[in-house]
Amino acid sequence: MPPGTIRHLGYLFHNNDYLFMQSHSIMLKVKYSAAILFVFICITAKAQTITNNRTINIDVKQVKGALPKSGSLCVGAGRANEGLRADWQRQLKIAHDECGFQYIRFHGLLSDDMGVYFEDKNGNPIYNWQYIDELFDYLRSIQMKPFVEVGFMPGALASGNQTIFWWRGNVTPPRDYQKWKDLIKALVVHWTQRYGEKEVTSWYFEVWNEPNLKGAFFTGTQQDYFKLYKETATAIKSVSANYRVGGPATAGNAWIPEMITFCSQQKVPIDFISTHDYGVKQGFLDATGNAGTVLSQNRYAVADNMRRSKRQIAQSVMPDLELHYTEWSASYTPSDPIHDSYHEAAYILNTVKRAAPDVNSMSYWTFTDIFEEAGPRATPFHGGFGLMNYQDIKKPAYYAFKYLHELGDTELSCPDSSAIVCKDAKGNVQALVWDFTIDHPGNSVNNQVFYKRNLPAKSLQPMQLKLQGLRPGKYTLSVYKIGYQANDPYTAYFKLGSPSQLTMEQVSMLRQHGKDAPVEQQEVSVGSSGNFEKQLAIRQNDVLLIKINRIN
Repeated sequence: MPPGTIRHLGYLFHNNDYLFMQSHSIMLKVKYSAAILFVFICITAKAQTITNNRTINIDVKQVKGALPKSGSLCVGAGRANEGLRADWQRQLKIAHDECGFQYIRFHGLLSDDMGVYFEDKNGNPIYNWQYIDELFDYLRSIQMKPFVEVGFMPGALASGNQTIFWWRGNVTPPRDYQKWKDLIKALVVHWTQRYGEKEVTSWYFEVWNEPNLKGAFFTGTQQDYFKLYKETATAIKSVSANYRVGGPATAGNAWIPEMITFCSQQKVPIDFISTHDYGVKQGFLDATGNAGTVLSQNRYAVADNMRRSKRQIAQSVMPDLELHYTEWSASYTPSDPIHDSYHEAAYILNTVKRAAPDVNSMSYWTFTDIFEEAGPRATPFHGGFGLMNYQDIKKPAYYAFKYLHELGDTELSCPDSSAIVCKDAKGNVQALVWDFTIDHPGNSVNNQVFYKRNLPAKSLQPMQLKLQGLRPGKYTLSVYKIGYQANDPYTAYFKLGSPSQLTMEQVSMLRQHGKDAPVEQQEVSVGSSGNFEKQLAIRQNDVLLIKINRIN
């Protein structure tokens, strides 16, 4: 009932005994009696339902196109040496199998803890591929591919001793570019011989990491990086012109026009642009989390930057370059409790929905808390980047990618900005629906304070899912959920008192809080009209996956 009708009804009742009420900025005069109040309450409730209810109308015959898979094509990890650990490998296989990640990127492939490069007493290079082979053979065994980050500098080839992180990755340029080029070429030749040119052609080679953070990841200037890129890219391409190489792998969406201009003017090979972005308002690098990160209040902060980078490429002299975001997340620090919170799942989906059509990949940083930039961490939940913690406990963020992977390949037309609806070849329908609300108070409270506590979700009006065009018959309806106390082990951990170490029983209990069982499952019938309707309860930052599977 429109508000005008309520206004007209209100003035029908007139005597000396009135109750004055205001609803939707309309003053109502209603006789104070039980009957009239009942009528008023019913009408007002109906008006509020019409005004506030969220309805998603889907025609399963209206196809938008193939579902973009760039949101979960690649995932990040800390450093190559961690990939030699059994627990890291175990978790990667789980993430690959359940979330569908195809590529993985990590730092430190050429760092000294991988034992790649030495020199004899006469200064002659000695190459050693044993650790790299062990890691890459494992990736191949689980059908994953490397997104090769070329770096950091082997100590025996470094021009200085400046390092970064607990594991001391050297961030200086090579002291001898010919020896550097020989090392890169020898390694790429080795991969070609070991795995075949066809396989290596499917990889990506990214030169260095965040060279624009001078004094952190690179001691040189922008021109020094461009020289490093040129020599590295040329060495890779000398093995096969088909191998894909790119950069500048910058923090904060930087150097994209400059990189393209340099490569164009100097005739330097480049196949893709890579860069990074995080959803915080201050700084770039904060390995310990002591700076007090603050989440941006712009719900599309990361996605809009991704789309802006795409426009920069499109408007350049190389408009067809691929765009890869080889790091992204809500926060750039491995000590930010938003990574553990249920809020992160909706944040991920909100960003992927908006940005996925404009990027070739967006590599979430990272799949695991086995991550030692600041050294081994002392607590099971510490705001780590990972989708899983040390004990294989899956965080809400993990299930965001799992649910994306469970969508069908065909995306349906859906006007709702917080929903993705798909179907598969069998006629089954999957609706991934969420609410994303930034309830953070802004600059007055940092993430390390706001998200490190019990944060119950606020209720919203129920939402309606309406489907038409289904084949008549019987279906199994299954509803899965991420949110406060739903696939939410961090809240359960907080209620345990946030113990610094977990017992085996506590680990088992916390895994039960992330077992991803359906919250509702039933058999439903679709009649000859082909229509189906379902009302669903939803709270702030809830994520719902609704599967409607045909029973043959």
